[in-house]
Amino acid sequence: MSQRPRLTYADRLARENAEALERLLAAAPDPFPAGVWRHALAQRRLQALPSRAVAAFWRAHPLRADRLARALAQLSGTPEGWAWRIDRTREGFLPHTLRLPPMPFREPEHLPGPGRCQICGQPVFRLGWHRDLWGDGRLSRGGWHGACVAAWNLWTQPSGQAMALKRRQRHRCALTGKRLARGAEIDHRVPLFRVWREERERPWPELLRYWGAPNLQVINEAAHRAKCAAEAAERALPRGP
Repeated sequence: MSQRPRLTYADRLARENAEALERLLAAAPDPFPAGVWRHALAQRRLQALPSRAVAAFWRAHPLRADRLARALAQLSGTPEGWAWRIDRTREGFLPHTLRLPPMPFREPEHLPGPGRCQICGQPVFRLGWHRDLWGDGRLSRGGWHGACVAAWNLWTQPSGQAMALKRRQRHRCALTGKRLARGAEIDHRVPLFRVWREERERPWPELLRYWGAPNLQVINEAAHRAKCAAEAAERALPRGP
């Protein structure tokens, strides 16, 4: 009996991609975001579901997602009666550390309701998209925009997006201008303790920039140590009345 030839990895990948493309074409609504299509088709391994293709697109463009999420928050504005608070007990819905940005639409008294994003407060359409490309007003059952999820990951875990931030700086240290070394670190230009002390009365959408790309930089380890030492000395100073 003749044995069937064993498929190589490239052959298996090509077959899987062909099957994934067939499923994606069948499931994708019309219209489908053009940028997502281009990104999906350029990947080595294709996503078979439109929702996963959208999520992968935003993961690959965290800085764009950050700009969009902050713009959507600007459309929503600060909810009436809201104030930025920190809950160190971790028992409620409030952020427990300055590393987490204030999120009013995740607090029970300001929940935006079904079909709206719990990060920016704006309507969530099919596939977690931020615009109604289909013109039918149909809202998603999910509570997040794909872009807002990617932005949240940048705001709360910026080290995971180091490559995008390094490319933006052309691989140069933001403080010294020298070539970024292997141990380069992510830093907030304006330290978050200073934001809490001096800026917390700002409208909520304006606060988000301090966790977003405008306030993030990549600096070499020695420069980061010196900056942290200066900030620690500043925090130790007695505050005025």
